[in-house]
Amino acid sequence: MTTESLVPAAELQRNLPMQHQQQTLTLEQETNPWEAQAYRFDLAARKLKLDQGIWKVLRYPTRELIVHIPVCMDNGTIEVFTGYRVQHSVARGPGKGGIRYAPDVSLDEVRALASWMTWKCAVVNIPFGGAKGGVICDPKRMSQGELERMTRRYTAELIEFIGPEKDVPAPDMNTNEQTMAWIMDTYSMHMRQTVTSVVTGKPVNIGGSRGRREATGRGISVCCDEALKHLNLPVQGCRVIIQGFGNVGSNAAKLLAEKGYTIIGIAEFDGGLFNDRGIDIPNLLSHRARTGSVTGFSGAEPAEPHQLLTQPCDILIPAATENVITSQNAAQLQCRILCEGANGPTTVAADDILEQKGVFVIPDILANAGGVTASYFEWVQDRMGYFWTEEEVNQRLDRIMTDSFQDVISYSTSHDVNNRIAAYMLAIDRVAYTTKQRGIYA
Repeated sequence: MTTESLVPAAELQRNLPMQHQQQTLTLEQETNPWEAQAYRFDLAARKLKLDQGIWKVLRYPTRELIVHIPVCMDNGTIEVFTGYRVQHSVARGPGKGGIRYAPDVSLDEVRALASWMTWKCAVVNIPFGGAKGGVICDPKRMSQGELERMTRRYTAELIEFIGPEKDVPAPDMNTNEQTMAWIMDTYSMHMRQTVTSVVTGKPVNIGGSRGRREATGRGISVCCDEALKHLNLPVQGCRVIIQGFGNVGSNAAKLLAEKGYTIIGIAEFDGGLFNDRGIDIPNLLSHRARTGSVTGFSGAEPAEPHQLLTQPCDILIPAATENVITSQNAAQLQCRILCEGANGPTTVAADDILEQKGVFVIPDILANAGGVTASYFEWVQDRMGYFWTEEEVNQRLDRIMTDSFQDVISYSTSHDVNNRIAAYMLAIDRVAYTTKQRGIYA
């Protein structure tokens, strides 16, 4: 039950203006992730004076798959879930990107995330293209058995299109190491051999990499370090607010606190915390492990999560979902540095406001690239059958993130553009160069 479409340019064409008309955007248009990605791509491509033919090739996904997944539920009924896998580019290597389970997954969202993965992999210069997947479901209302059956059937529907040399999935929102183990096992059963390198983000005992779980948070911490150096600001006394305390936000908080940053605010979906003197992150992690929530923590005052985003701080790290910083609240932000731990947390309209305010933005395709970099390390280790120590993984990750940060800053300076457009320009330039070298097969 699979639909494959090579999407015609006319179907996806967005009549985006040459100059962004912020006042003409509805909030729905502003928060459409595909529109945001396409606008930023077009702006960067224009600054690069990109060849029109290559522009068209890189602007659209290579392949989009829609699958309809029948699942036997625990009560004996059959439900049919809709799933997606979008492969944006495979010019530089296999597609790479996570799979998310959520009720609001949409094709536009998956398209945007796949394209962001293309640019993210190119920014850190690893040999992957971009892909992304998702299934429309509510995993909180599904049993472990139902999730396993859905995951295995979803994998079976994609079996021709994924693989170590084709497209390598990974965990994302509401998926985890167990989900990847199910995908790896299902793929391996079809191949009649164990293929650990078909996914990344697996448990360590079946081919996962040490340091992978903490990698996105670690990459964020490296980018924060580099931003402070670039702006000649000290780590001691640097006040940080983090939105999202899942895997990314909690690991970023832990690593930053260990380096001497002061975490003054944590915003979660069910409540927020604020302590002007700093939150004890190890104690908060212990509290969350015991209770399943950050709320009720005695070491900080309760706070309204949305209001925390606009509190004074040196670094704000949105590390949860898309579209949390929009034209509605960007002017109220009081951070010096915005480090985007999530994918697409800032809308195009908000970009203009933040630039006018002089906020130093570390864009998502750089800031959260630690995760895909460690996924690359896992893929490499699986393929050669030799695994590195966590120290080796972290050293390699730190070097790549530091070099990539400097590459983006150099592009920003030499082309007189902000950091986000510099990151896009750097990425597009690398993918376009490879596409031209390979040529267009006809």
